[in-house]
Amino acid sequence: MQSVLGGASLLAQTAVEMQVGYGAMCMLLLFIAVSVWIGLMANKATRDSGFMTGFFLGNRGLGVWALALTATIQSGGTFMGFPSLVYSHGWIVALWIGSYMVVPITGFGILGKRLAQLSRRTGAITVPDLFRTRFNSSALGLTCTLFILFYLSFMMFAQFKAGAIVIQLAWPTGGELSLSEEATNVSDFRYHVGLLIFAVTVVTYTLMGGFLAAVWTDLFQSLLMFLGVMILLVASLNAAGGLEQATRTSMQNTGPGFVFGPGYAMADSGHQFLPISLAISFFVVWIWGGVGAPAGLVRLMASQNTNVIRKSIYVLSVYNLGIYLPLIVICVCGRALLPALEKSDQIIPRMALLTTSHWPGGSLIAGLILAAPFGAVMSTVSSYLVVLSSGAVRDIYQRFINPEAPREELRLVAWGAMILTGIISVVVMWNPVEYLQAFIVFSTSGAAATFLFPAIMACYWRRATTAGVFSAMIGGAITVLCLYLCGIMGWMPDQKIGAMTKFHPYFLLGFEPLIWGLLVSIVSGVFVSFVTKPLDESLISLMFDRQPMKVEE
Repeated sequence: MQSVLGGASLLAQTAVEMQVGYGAMCMLLLFIAVSVWIGLMANKATRDSGFMTGFFLGNRGLGVWALALTATIQSGGTFMGFPSLVYSHGWIVALWIGSYMVVPITGFGILGKRLAQLSRRTGAITVPDLFRTRFNSSALGLTCTLFILFYLSFMMFAQFKAGAIVIQLAWPTGGELSLSEEATNVSDFRYHVGLLIFAVTVVTYTLMGGFLAAVWTDLFQSLLMFLGVMILLVASLNAAGGLEQATRTSMQNTGPGFVFGPGYAMADSGHQFLPISLAISFFVVWIWGGVGAPAGLVRLMASQNTNVIRKSIYVLSVYNLGIYLPLIVICVCGRALLPALEKSDQIIPRMALLTTSHWPGGSLIAGLILAAPFGAVMSTVSSYLVVLSSGAVRDIYQRFINPEAPREELRLVAWGAMILTGIISVVVMWNPVEYLQAFIVFSTSGAAATFLFPAIMACYWRRATTAGVFSAMIGGAITVLCLYLCGIMGWMPDQKIGAMTKFHPYFLLGFEPLIWGLLVSIVSGVFVSFVTKPLDESLISLMFDRQPMKVEE
């Protein structure tokens, strides 16, 4: 045991002295160049199609691999926020994320086929578009758009910070892997340059190719993520002396809570990361949060057919398993090798640089591994840029400002929306907030509470009314927002559960706000629908009954 601990200490000491070589930055720049090239190819593929369907839905042409590996929506939370929790709280985070493995079965299985059918029958291009046509209500479509803009903004800002950190740590001869807070202070010019490089890159290639650029780069980045995670898994286990030894060393560096539930916390803090109520909650959050995410719903609307959705379920289930479980092992090894890391959301980039430092061509390999979190962040931002700009163009500009706008005018509005979003994100993240994963959990919970049950009502319930969907949407959103306000403002007693962050909700009866948001959404949606006038039968028939003319399904 002592020899292993000595080796871990030596690695940690080496981390303080080591500087990053040029290879890491070269690999990231190569990755950026390939992403921009893919954007150019996507631009050519959509040039001859209708702007709205081509730019925002890729002409509804997603195949199995494209749908599966782009609907994952891996993000900065996957490689920054989630690893930070594993590093901080230990093995219990495997239970925290466990339900994410079955998201494809629930999300694709419950809503996939029906949502794709409805989007074709209604001609919907965006999620608000679908709600607007399904319930014949412009006000409902606008409300949906505003909620999407709100939730995606939180996700967007968090991703820009994650992308900047990766570039900051890969900076040649200047990114010392120090364990001190000062070495990676965001006042460092490397962070700000990284933020600008990331923003320009992701906005540029999304501007050029729209939805297809996001999808094709997502596919490329997803494959790169898998390769990078596998390489880092081998490197981490080798450096830590195996999984058992890494676990024992991590437990010695922390305490028994790192191996047992409800998760490690500092001595005498009285904090519990995952008591049984939150364990139940997060099995609901990740399953139904994945179903209700607007960016995921758009991917389902863009699939080729039902058979594609069915096959993609298997691909995505295996892929998620191959990303999240190795990340848990890597971060357990990270706790053994870097026991005193102050900025825990940097554990993956630091492990990539540390564990490959003595390999031949280690800097290049580190750059390849670092491309995984960088790609995850870029894929998320590009997807959100498309959703946000489609909301601005289709659901606001074309609906309320200039319904007869020509193709080029719509393109300029879409570009303007993307550029403005990028500028705002850079300004907000110039002095970034912390707690990346907390923002992701909030936006996931809020979006699911707002859209999940209304989407199910739209797809499967003939008796659902416009007022019922309004009440379900608003009731779920207000419930989650109120519980978060109670926690953030300190209006309720500190429960000392969940992630240790100031941006946390009040866990009513110990359960996550999404649980209560969904309950309010279901009850209000069903009750109001029963007490209000049904929709016109001809509209209902168009949505649910077989039509005389052949409809593509």
